[in-house]
Amino acid sequence: MKKIGFLSFGHWSTSSQSATRSASDVLLQSIDLAVAAEELGADGAYFRVHHFAQQLASPFPLLAAVGARTSRIEIGTGVIDMRYENPFYMAEDAGAADLISRGRLQLGISRGSPEQVVEGWRHFGYAPAEGESDADMGRRHAEVLLELLKGEGFAQPSPNPMFPNPPGLLRLEPHAPGLRQRIWWGSSSNATAVWAAQQGMNLQSSTLKADESCEPLHIQQAKQIRLYRQAWKDAGHAGEPRVSVSRSIFALMNDRDRAYFGRGESSDQIGVIDNMRAVFGRSYAAEPEQLIAQLRADEGIAEADTLLLTVPNQLGVAYNAHVIDSILTHVAPALGWR
Repeated sequence: MKKIGFLSFGHWSTSSQSATRSASDVLLQSIDLAVAAEELGADGAYFRVHHFAQQLASPFPLLAAVGARTSRIEIGTGVIDMRYENPFYMAEDAGAADLISRGRLQLGISRGSPEQVVEGWRHFGYAPAEGESDADMGRRHAEVLLELLKGEGFAQPSPNPMFPNPPGLLRLEPHAPGLRQRIWWGSSSNATAVWAAQQGMNLQSSTLKADESCEPLHIQQAKQIRLYRQAWKDAGHAGEPRVSVSRSIFALMNDRDRAYFGRGESSDQIGVIDNMRAVFGRSYAAEPEQLIAQLRADEGIAEADTLLLTVPNQLGVAYNAHVIDSILTHVAPALGWR
């Protein structure tokens, strides 16, 4: 395991039990948690994106703010729903956030997850083309974004520009060199993992996957990752791709940890999501030594190079920093981290 970061879904609630009562609370605490995670030695601060929900939604102002407050930690998303995105505007926003962070942006994108509203992307002005599904539309938007991030000129300059132009066709600005190689695709199936490899994107695999073999999530995920790596090799891409998996992992260090998460061992769950039979991965919560043994048996973690810890953001910055620190200090070294 080369890198360990956190993944926040950015929930807020007016409940008296929540440390995040508003969108403002979530945004400001997300920045503070990224700063704390960097100080603890974590490698990444990643944020989920959901529209029409009391969760984080517009990632680029947050990513830019985190980039300005930190100096080392990777900042990223897991994932942005490309059905909602204008690839041209997104390329500009992503370029700006990456430049502010000095090249630390790791941008996770995908076709998206089940929605809060019916066909929410239509409210953003997007609709599938004739004969195209909404998933096809998301992948098409992604392909346009990947092309734009190459930084090649494509737009004919005006003969009477307001400001002087460089010679040749113009590209979108600001351009962030190297960002094209730091795009990740969030894949729930073997087929889309292979497609991501063919497109030259890194792979994000979460705690939810299409149930394609009726095996535990971690076994199916390991097979998915191996298929992805083979497809990358077959496509002839240079270098080694990166692969992340996300997990809910809690080291039970004190009575508060045990009160929150010490409810006995959990197991994978099977359900139907977007008319797809899916397997939902278990949570891990145990004393450090027991946790180490459990995680060593997780084949998905073994195949990946990056582990993202899903954090209970509504419990506040201090407690989530404790959760991250407990894993980094008492569990991660035994898994080969650092």
